[in-house]
Amino acid sequence: MAKEIRLTLFLVLFVLLSRTVFSGEFVYNGFSGVEASYLSVNGVAEIEKNGALRLTNETSRVAGHAFYKSAIRFKNSQSGKVSSFSTAFAFGIVPEYTKLGGHGFAFTISRTKEMKGAFPSQYLGLLNSSDVGNFSNHLFAVEFDTVQDFEFGDISDNHVGIDINDLESSASVNASYFSEGNSTKKNLVLQCGKTIQAWIDYDSIRNVLNVTLSLSSTKPTSSILSFPVDLSPVLEEFMYVGFSASTGLLASSHYIFGWSFKMNGKAQSLDLDSLPSLPGPKKDQTTLIVATSLSAVIFLACGLILALYVIWKIKNIDVIEPWELEIGPHRFSYKELKKATRGFRDKELIGFGGFGRVYKGTLPKTNAHVAVKRINHEAKQGLQEFVSEIATIGRLRHRNLVQLIGWCRRRGDLLLVYDFMPNGSLDKYIYDEPRVILTWDQRFKIIKGAASGLLYLHEEWEQTVIHRDIKAGNVLLDSEMNGRLGDFGLAKLYEHGANPSTTRVVGTLGYLAPELTKTGKPTTNSDVFAFGALLLEVVCGRRPIEAKALPEELIIVDWVWDKWKEGAILEVVDPRLNGEYDEMEALMVLKLGLMCSNNTPSKRPSMRLVVRYLEGEVALPEMLAAPDEYDGKKASASGMEFEDFMHSYPSSSYFEKVSTWSSAYDGEGDIDIEANSVTPLTDSGREENR
Repeated sequence: MAKEIRLTLFLVLFVLLSRTVFSGEFVYNGFSGVEASYLSVNGVAEIEKNGALRLTNETSRVAGHAFYKSAIRFKNSQSGKVSSFSTAFAFGIVPEYTKLGGHGFAFTISRTKEMKGAFPSQYLGLLNSSDVGNFSNHLFAVEFDTVQDFEFGDISDNHVGIDINDLESSASVNASYFSEGNSTKKNLVLQCGKTIQAWIDYDSIRNVLNVTLSLSSTKPTSSILSFPVDLSPVLEEFMYVGFSASTGLLASSHYIFGWSFKMNGKAQSLDLDSLPSLPGPKKDQTTLIVATSLSAVIFLACGLILALYVIWKIKNIDVIEPWELEIGPHRFSYKELKKATRGFRDKELIGFGGFGRVYKGTLPKTNAHVAVKRINHEAKQGLQEFVSEIATIGRLRHRNLVQLIGWCRRRGDLLLVYDFMPNGSLDKYIYDEPRVILTWDQRFKIIKGAASGLLYLHEEWEQTVIHRDIKAGNVLLDSEMNGRLGDFGLAKLYEHGANPSTTRVVGTLGYLAPELTKTGKPTTNSDVFAFGALLLEVVCGRRPIEAKALPEELIIVDWVWDKWKEGAILEVVDPRLNGEYDEMEALMVLKLGLMCSNNTPSKRPSMRLVVRYLEGEVALPEMLAAPDEYDGKKASASGMEFEDFMHSYPSSSYFEKVSTWSSAYDGEGDIDIEANSVTPLTDSGREENR
């Protein structure tokens, strides 16, 4: 009997010891020595020699976690009411590039300290796409976010938010603070390179959560965010407390320098002067590099062969100019991209056009498939458009846009790296004799996706982005056949409401709005005109200008309009569908295509209205104006008169070629006005990632 009692006592003691529970309070002024042993660290998080906890580094798309090892008892199992708690911590954020960082970090209360399956980037290492918003997450976090993500409704790229089982904050506010003895709120940049102290206090009696920030060791009397909430349904009896951080395309180093926590009381404020210091900006290594290079040349000057070898090596070094440091997305080395594309060999070539060649590649470190666009040395678009594309796409984030992963420049070689779109471009599925015939549901889904992406460019980003080259060849299809807009090399940015400036006319014949040749000003209306041509060609399964067609079917807009007037509009639907399509949807898309193709800009709908039509939120008007009425006279459905071309492009030799359709254009490609060339189709398909 005594033996059984001893065994029972031993088992009880073992269970209690195996589930170590937090005693009530801790204070860490740095994390060196003994303090580090009380933390559970995973991902890229690490404790540095000076005692600072570094949650992330300058690696793209990674996450880091650090949690107190022992579980904390947050509520009484009998009453089910969460107890009050308080925490204070000092943090610092150092972006990889000045003012360009990502993504942020969060103080976290979670059922687990491993956070398995959580995504980096906008998910902050907390959740993934499948469990966002689930009540079963039992997750509470206060995020300090430095990237505005529209998916989760972020208010800015410098905010503090309260997250409950979700990454769409229940409450958020732009980062700010009250200085000591001052009632005026001041703006605070989270990635300012200074140590910031934060306090998070939960009052379980009043069911109120307060968040306070300061640049000093003293806690201000006023909080910047006060949110009424009962955490009892969210938190379980035993939970873990800690921090989670992540990076995206752009990276920041997220540091925690000190941390205090207390149940049923106020956490001790930290003395910032006694904590590890925030790392300063990287020192300029230019002088050291120059000195080392000169020393190397002197030592190798004794032999002609060695000297020539050193010169050859210097010429092939990736030289980074000052303007390149201001561009955000990840900069790949030329050697890495050369290896990824197997030396840019022809077998990896998946497309080409006026901007250069596109290769399929596999990144050595991650084995991720990418598309690498290598811009020609002789291409007119060159460096200016290259920089424009990096600066533009690197900050655009939308599910229907092709994501720019990074870039590279090596002497005259200009390269852009995109997410690989395995199903290529839309045009190879709708022209001629495609190997795969898209169903109507697939076509309608692609149309709505492209419209959503274009609406984001026109109205939903911080600036108005005019694409200027909307066409089937620039709509890419991912693994699930979702339509994504690509090729922003011709894009123009304006502030919302600003008047676009005059520029040279660029784009593809058949998609150019007629007013472009008169004003030279690209607008959202000119993008809508091109989108109208895209709508018609997806339904009809042919190009906007089909040289091989009968004379009355040469121009798609004229042909569709004639059939509309005859009451035989459904005769234009792609016969390869074999009649298997939704007649009402097809009729709506054709009518919308004619509305977008109107020669008068003011009569075209906005992209927001286009999306509402496609989603069925608004009914199309009964009456339909003729698309070719422009200033009281007929105009070609391609969007401009032949005389307009002549005035805009004085090179007569080019237009002599274009006017002779049988010799200059046989319907097998697009006439790119900027490139003055026809982009042909190859056996391997159209350019799949331009």
